[in-house]
Amino acid sequence: MNKPSLRKQLYTVGVFVRINSRRFFRDRLALFFTVIFPLIFLFVFGSLNSGSGNVSFNVAIINHSDSTFASDFVKQSKDSKILKVDDTITSLDAAKDKMGRSELDATIVLPSNFGDIQPGQAYPSGQAEIIYTQNNQASASALTSVLNAQFSAVNSKLVTTVTPFTVKGTQLNENSLSAFDYTFAGLLGFSLIGMGIFGPVNVFPELKKMGILRRLSTTPLRVWQYFLSTVIAQAAIGIVSFTALFVVAIFVFHLDIVGNWLELIVFLLLGMVTILGIGLALGGWAKNERQAAPLSNIIVFPMMFLSGTFFPRYLMPDWLQHVSAFLPLTPIIDGIRLIATEGKNFIDILPQIGLIGAWLVVIYIIAFRVFRWE
Repeated sequence: MNKPSLRKQLYTVGVFVRINSRRFFRDRLALFFTVIFPLIFLFVFGSLNSGSGNVSFNVAIINHSDSTFASDFVKQSKDSKILKVDDTITSLDAAKDKMGRSELDATIVLPSNFGDIQPGQAYPSGQAEIIYTQNNQASASALTSVLNAQFSAVNSKLVTTVTPFTVKGTQLNENSLSAFDYTFAGLLGFSLIGMGIFGPVNVFPELKKMGILRRLSTTPLRVWQYFLSTVIAQAAIGIVSFTALFVVAIFVFHLDIVGNWLELIVFLLLGMVTILGIGLALGGWAKNERQAAPLSNIIVFPMMFLSGTFFPRYLMPDWLQHVSAFLPLTPIIDGIRLIATEGKNFIDILPQIGLIGAWLVVIYIIAFRVFRWE
């Protein structure tokens, strides 16, 4: 039998690309977990982190004073962006009840003499009390510093003081990564896992169970053709999912991409092909869902929690950072952050590209060796 020409082999690849793409877009469950589910995560984590640069405290103010200064202080606190005052609380018992449920960070109590002009003084005075629970010591300490700074500004207007030692802040003319930058890059990594691993892991065992792959094994179709068609189809699906994520991140959460778009797209496709190799290996080896599901979870969960998907890796202990740096997903997420938010190019991220390339070779060697048609 004559060996099929390369043109015919590539034509077969194109046919299976269309088949795989149609199967995906007709599967509502696959559409949800590949496109909609990452968007839900983006809205949730984006909402939590997009405003994280503005520190605020949930407080109640119990005012026992009739002074004008106390009334002005309460009014200014309600207008403040730092303090979120709960107007519904009028007693200390009600405030304690909400602090016990962690609905309030602290309660500010103004005593009856707060803002009064004491005998022998020409200016008002008083001491505000911050009441808090054991679980909110850090928030109370920060709130105390904030109020001290506000009262210091008021004191300087009422009484002339000399300050021998001072401190000033100097802003660097450089941008740093925001919490949302970490969130977005991590969610792209989460989306990669969904498309690259759970896709083949869910589909391949089902096709084996139905006997479809066994029938394909009797045709001239080669494993590399089937793999290539799956990679191309998943890349097309990934472009749809990534486009939706970028549109929402840019127009809803005001993400600013400072790097080169072409390099970012190419890098994302490289990361997708690499992670997809893990899914091809797992799905190609497993005979059924009972084998595929636990093995995929063993591989996926460490990468999700140790590669910087949901929180920065620098929060981990040093030894864990060194270990997690060699996980397949880690250089992908790091590279996305470096290109998208720091404007790095391929030359700058050669270590990440080299590690991804090494994993790419190892993963696909394993995937070809363990693949089974049935």
